[in-house]
Amino acid sequence: MNPSATIERSEKQAELLCPAGSPRALAAAIEGGADAIYVGGTAFNARINAKNFTPEELREGIALAHAYGAKVYIAANTLIHDKELEAMLRAAEDAYLAGADALIVADLGAARLIRDRVPIPLHASTQLSGHNVDAARLLAEAGFSRMVCAREMSRDDLRYFTAHSPIEAEVFVHGALCVCHSGQCLFSSLVGGRSGNRGECAQPCRLPFSAKKGVSYPLSLKDLSLARHVPELMDMGVASFKIEGRMKSPEYVRDVARIFRRLIDERRGADDRDMAELAAVFSRGGFTDGYYQGRISSSMLGRRTDEDKQSTRTLESFDKITKKIPLHLAVSLEADRPACFSVWDDHGSLVKQIADPPQPAKTAPLTEEAVVKSFTKLGNTPYVAADIQVTLDRDVMLPVSAMNALRRAGIEAFQAATAYSRSREDFPPIERCRPRKPGTPDATAVFYRPTEIPKEAREFFDVLYVPLASYDGSTNGVLLPPVIFDSERPQAEELLRRAVSLGAKHALIGNLGHLSMVIRGGLIPHGDFRLNVTNRESACRLERLGLGDVILSPELSLPQLRDIGGDTRVTVYGRIPLMVTEKCVGKELGDCGPCTGGKLKLTDRRGVSFPVLREWQHRSLIANSVPLYMADRQKELRKCGLLRQHFIFTTETRGEISHILSSYRENMPPSGDIRRIR
Repeated sequence: MNPSATIERSEKQAELLCPAGSPRALAAAIEGGADAIYVGGTAFNARINAKNFTPEELREGIALAHAYGAKVYIAANTLIHDKELEAMLRAAEDAYLAGADALIVADLGAARLIRDRVPIPLHASTQLSGHNVDAARLLAEAGFSRMVCAREMSRDDLRYFTAHSPIEAEVFVHGALCVCHSGQCLFSSLVGGRSGNRGECAQPCRLPFSAKKGVSYPLSLKDLSLARHVPELMDMGVASFKIEGRMKSPEYVRDVARIFRRLIDERRGADDRDMAELAAVFSRGGFTDGYYQGRISSSMLGRRTDEDKQSTRTLESFDKITKKIPLHLAVSLEADRPACFSVWDDHGSLVKQIADPPQPAKTAPLTEEAVVKSFTKLGNTPYVAADIQVTLDRDVMLPVSAMNALRRAGIEAFQAATAYSRSREDFPPIERCRPRKPGTPDATAVFYRPTEIPKEAREFFDVLYVPLASYDGSTNGVLLPPVIFDSERPQAEELLRRAVSLGAKHALIGNLGHLSMVIRGGLIPHGDFRLNVTNRESACRLERLGLGDVILSPELSLPQLRDIGGDTRVTVYGRIPLMVTEKCVGKELGDCGPCTGGKLKLTDRRGVSFPVLREWQHRSLIANSVPLYMADRQKELRKCGLLRQHFIFTTETRGEISHILSSYRENMPPSGDIRRIR
């Protein structure tokens, strides 16, 4: 029997899902009232700098959580390289054998291998950037049973999603808030060499940047809290309320869990007293629900100040779990019959343990008081005796040591009976995906400013993409926005119909949730680097979904790009967009005029400037300070079989673009600062 499946909830009752970056934090989550806990192993999780769990700690932690009726989900939510796929699959198998209830996965290729090999539910990590119903439908077909929704989704979009999604919705309700859409951030990786997609984010968004309006931290957001909206989220049918914080202390986990446990059980939103209690645990200048409310403004900005630290109360140290699991006990000690100890819980699990019959008493017969004392002594277990039934013959005797041994055997038998029983025999063989052969060598490009496309570019490139919102029929391709919520889909579909009528044939997409829209519109879909393809399995999976080709992740080295193969292409020039923000960065740095004109810059404390471009629906793109440049390394690219190439033009003028194309024709070395593929 699976004890974690016995928790009874009303139809609208949501799961309280809590973080645990260590075994102590897992115990603290149980103490706080978690219905489920998400943890990471020592590899392949997006909080690799947390203490995390060794294999033995994982088995022990899962067993402990299950004893308390809580599920455990294992985060395997980083991007996987080809040489890591076998190790990743072994880790998934080990998590299953340890009793994990689900895996949280961000890599589409890894998900395919796990689905075909390991019989365990898959949850789509927020790193997959799921933000609409079309994404959920595709993920359902890929074997996922739940999607972790983008934190930027509004109340209306969440309501629509829960009403139409074929899979469960998991929603972040409290904790740190990234300014960039999850899975879309390359800032830490390309600038600092620490990949957020690989669990090593250096949090550059928390650093100061110069701004005309004097806002020195324009990318640092307050922590999210939807505590005031608990009843509304429950009524929507949100399956899981997720608290962020695998890097946080056990005390933080326990105390935040307790507050949300109270709100969920009482089906009410937080009042001012509850919010003050949350702030006393941890705060970055307060909390925000701006995305949920659709009120995106400067009030969302915040950072951890000395005042916050001083006002944060000293948290009561967490030592051990104090709550106990009630068990019902029955003892039968009758002459000439085996001694019998029965244990059962409120969910119907029943275990009987027998021992040798009691002996006739020569001097001091057993008393009911002595029997009760011996069999309710459960102090070193997670259990407490809710009640005990005693059947005791007169004039019989059983040594205390024998009664204690029978009690221990009974409790151990109960634990074994309610634990998982899994075997490697559950794992069927799988076939590795074989991508199709590479297509004809060619070049494609994105032009964020269509007015700057020079004449020679139309001869140099086979497909020229321009942003969908500014498409005028002068090129054969459109670049879809990186984010299209369900509430924005009608407008996006109208723009697609207009583009097709003007002659568009190709569409570059950076999100799985946009694929069906493009196919329905009659365009040929191509995968942008935002799909985060870092292995052959992912590339192959996207081919099967109908993409004409896919641009590989700019985080990969030349050997890693080479090993993927298939009908893929590689970015060889451009200021790669590092972030896509729901919040307009231009408003924090000055005004929207420079942003719209492509002249806005975000300058860090070293004096390095990053161009800020205006995206569709007033979102912002932050591009790298220097371009990737590979004109003088064409021989190396050809040797690696990287013959299908992609260019990105962001702030370049027409004359600069012409010069760059000439440099690539002549394999010229760079001038000025550049970035290389390693």
